[in-house]
Amino acid sequence: MAHDFTSLVPEHVKNFSPYQPSKPDEYLKRMYRLDHLYRLNNNENFLGPVRNAVTKVHEVESSLLPQYPSGDGFSLTVKLAEKFNKSSEQFLVGNGSNELITSVVKAFCEKGDNIVAADKTYAVYEWVAQFSGFEANLVKLNDAHQLQPEQVLDAINHKTKVVFICNPNNPTGKYWDTQTLKSFLHKVDNRCIVVVDEAYIEFVDKDDFPNGMELMEEFPNVVVFRTFSKMYGLASFRIGYLCAQRELIQIIERTHTRYSVNHLAQLTAWETMHNDAVLIEATKKMVTQARSILVNCFDDLGLNHLGDQGNFWMAQLPVSDLMIYKKLMRKGYAVRPMTNFRFPNWIRVSMDRKEVMLSFCEALKTTLQG
Repeated sequence: MAHDFTSLVPEHVKNFSPYQPSKPDEYLKRMYRLDHLYRLNNNENFLGPVRNAVTKVHEVESSLLPQYPSGDGFSLTVKLAEKFNKSSEQFLVGNGSNELITSVVKAFCEKGDNIVAADKTYAVYEWVAQFSGFEANLVKLNDAHQLQPEQVLDAINHKTKVVFICNPNNPTGKYWDTQTLKSFLHKVDNRCIVVVDEAYIEFVDKDDFPNGMELMEEFPNVVVFRTFSKMYGLASFRIGYLCAQRELIQIIERTHTRYSVNHLAQLTAWETMHNDAVLIEATKKMVTQARSILVNCFDDLGLNHLGDQGNFWMAQLPVSDLMIYKKLMRKGYAVRPMTNFRFPNWIRVSMDRKEVMLSFCEALKTTLQG
């Protein structure tokens, strides 16, 4: 006998559509009858992780497996503090940035409050607010796909508790330079928390790009997000971290789940950060080469395209992005269709090795011209 529990469900949960993750690679390969599948949809780095980190995973003592991990990522926060010249008490590690977003929103928002974010940015800011019962005030990008600071300021009201600035922005790759971000923070004047999400900062090659770790010393309401999922190639371990003034950490840690980051993730992140120079240099070289290949491909096909910083680029298609996604999948290439992210008929393509990008461009060409 079926039971109806909908009367127990809050309205904001009823109105929220759950995210549908993609199926495992092996399932997709069977489904599309593929002998290979290149994942160009999640901005992963297939050059990582660093070799020493992989070795450490294999060397983990079996005696540690029955034990809980460090509940606060003690050794990792100490290493982060050394790297960024901070106190270890200024860091929180989380099970991916999604958990950190949830911790911040829950720490500061109550019934009737709102968060502010761009309408075309990392969607989890909006989702966490909505499924937590808070409003998300979304600011439209301008015609150049840039977020305008003045419009963000206009969206802030007396009920705004957190503003999310993804810098550089996913999926557009656009960014606020140091002067723009500092001016914005001065005008916010500590009225709310400003999260500066720097998930892709390691890919940036611009001299005028701001460093949130430095700005938070001048602006005590700033919380900086970073991750090991992108540059460092540890997406499967789901580990990110935030940094803020100790006063903010003492608030956020009240809503933050302890023991959520497993031992292997902490160990591998520590080792990766300890030996990251070669990986970062090789990855930046790969991204630069891949970007050139992609941009030339999109130009040759007459496609409008969009990007700047980060390890991804977008292209506008003359047909349905979902249709092209399916056709490219049949050729072994997964891209991100962007209609559900408010970019109808656009795709986002992650940077990969030269041979992968060249073969992808050929597949896209035959798909569009076929």
